[in-house]
Amino acid sequence: MTTPQPTFRLGSVAGPVYLPGLLFSIGEGAIIPVIPVDAARLGGSLALAGFISALIMVGTLIGDIPSGWIVARVGERAAMIGSAAAALLGLVLCLLATVPAVLAVGVLLIGVATASFALARQAFMTTFVPRSHRARALSLLGGMFRAGYFVGPFLAALVIGLTGSTRSVFLIHAVACVVVAILLLVLPDPSAALAERRFASAEREGLVATLRRHRPVLARMGFVAALIGGLRSSRAVILPLAGVSLGMQESSIALVVGVAGGVDLALFFTSGQIMDHFGRLWSALPSMVGLGLGHLALAVVVGLAATIGSPHAVAWFIAVAIGMSIANGVGSGILMTFGADLAPRNDPAPFLGAYRFTGDAGNAAAPLALSGLTAVASLPLAAAVVGVVGLLGAGLLGRWVPRFIPRPQRPHGRGPSFNGSGPRPSTRP
Repeated sequence: MTTPQPTFRLGSVAGPVYLPGLLFSIGEGAIIPVIPVDAARLGGSLALAGFISALIMVGTLIGDIPSGWIVARVGERAAMIGSAAAALLGLVLCLLATVPAVLAVGVLLIGVATASFALARQAFMTTFVPRSHRARALSLLGGMFRAGYFVGPFLAALVIGLTGSTRSVFLIHAVACVVVAILLLVLPDPSAALAERRFASAEREGLVATLRRHRPVLARMGFVAALIGGLRSSRAVILPLAGVSLGMQESSIALVVGVAGGVDLALFFTSGQIMDHFGRLWSALPSMVGLGLGHLALAVVVGLAATIGSPHAVAWFIAVAIGMSIANGVGSGILMTFGADLAPRNDPAPFLGAYRFTGDAGNAAAPLALSGLTAVASLPLAAAVVGVVGLLGAGLLGRWVPRFIPRPQRPHGRGPSFNGSGPRPSTRP
């Protein structure tokens, strides 16, 4: 006799997952804008300040794969607490730094801790949340990340205004890490019983064996994840560059980017609703196509700015920025949802570590490629190349998502397919 499963509610994970995730993201969003400023204050050159700022992403890349091993061994909640403690150590180094090298070590450590914290949250949701609610739950988790990065800089500006010191911003993230650790220690862990059954029944598999067994999935869907991550990070870099190229004031560029960020943030839960009710491709494909076309449109606007006139070019730039934010918002949580769909149910962390590495590699590589293309050619050509890559990535999504992500059976054959790709059954090579 089958025991009926209790109804899942998203509110049941608000305390142990969403609130800590929001607080951690607010802290990180607050410190990112001040890292290059503090590096320059310590005597670093402009190039060195940029390098130190990039170390938070380098640290995330370094931490992705070992974080899967850590989460698999100690559990999700313990890994989140440990990550908050490691980030706190990095923040102490940043606060005490008197030379750029110490600041660099602190920033790198924060990046490593961020990777472990993010993977632990995703592994927790992959294990605990039923498939019927998975996309909404992970889109909401992605929304917490977006909200933190949206609120953090404003909070940083407030603290700098009150204290007159940029370094005091590191205290925001330090306080956030302490509160996160306390919350995770005090609040009950809703997945405790489930985790006990999982670890008791599962035959644990090492990281290397996991990577070998899932190599076909990681090679293809991991490449898609890198393209999605790259397109998103390119958007964040190319919009300010396009604004500068059009001769806009810094305050105007910041206003446009801020409004676009608000549009992006407003759509995060809509993405989950689309994926859970209509299929993963109904969110992923419009997002990739929209971002690809947005980059192509931006190339046209910047390339023809002199022809169409500056006021008209700025108006088109604003329209393209809003359109790209809508496309990005529609795909909120898609990478985490793909990872959760593909990961082994009993022991997802090692797989998720490798999968997240591919997406983060795209995040790190795309801005470098964009900068290189802009330096050797032009910004319009760089935007056009990224746009074409985005459209090619959309084609790969349409080919590989139905192949690697199985669709659950719908009762009586009714309802939309899981990935929206038709009746062909899912297969693995």
